[in-house]
Amino acid sequence: MVLPRALAKFNRYATNPAAGLFAGRAPGFAILEHKGRKSGREYRTPVSVFQRDGSYRIALTYGRNVDWAKNISAAGSFTLHTRGRAIELTDPAVLHDPSAQWAPAVVRPWLKALSAEYYVEARPAPETLDEI
Repeated sequence: MVLPRALAKFNRYATNPAAGLFAGRAPGFAILEHKGRKSGREYRTPVSVFQRDGSYRIALTYGRNVDWAKNISAAGSFTLHTRGRAIELTDPAVLHDPSAQWAPAVVRPWLKALSAEYYVEARPAPETLDEI
C-alpha cells in the first residue's frame, strides 16, 4: 500500500519542515530542490535517496504521481542536497521495480511494506562530476 495522499498533505506542512533540518546531512536522506512546472515556485522536499553505480535513486513512497516527480521530469534536472553537498542531477527517469533491488538490502523490506514499487533514477550533470 503506497502511502495515502492525506498523509502526504500532512507531511508537507508538519513533518517535512522538521525533516528538512536533518535530511540534507543524514545518510539515506536528502533535500530535493525543484521548481513547480506550472507556478515556477521553488520547492524543497525531503526524500529517501541512495547512490549506486554513479546514479542517485530516490524512493517514490507516495507513488509515481507525486508533484515533485512530475516537476523534475518536466524540467529534466534538479538539485539534490545530501551529506552537506549540493549535486546537480539530470535526466530523471521514473522506473518500476516491485522487488526494490535498486535499494540497499536493509531498506528493501520497508519499501516492500509500503508497496513503493517506483523510484526515480538520475545521474550527476557533467559539470558536477568533478566535484563528487
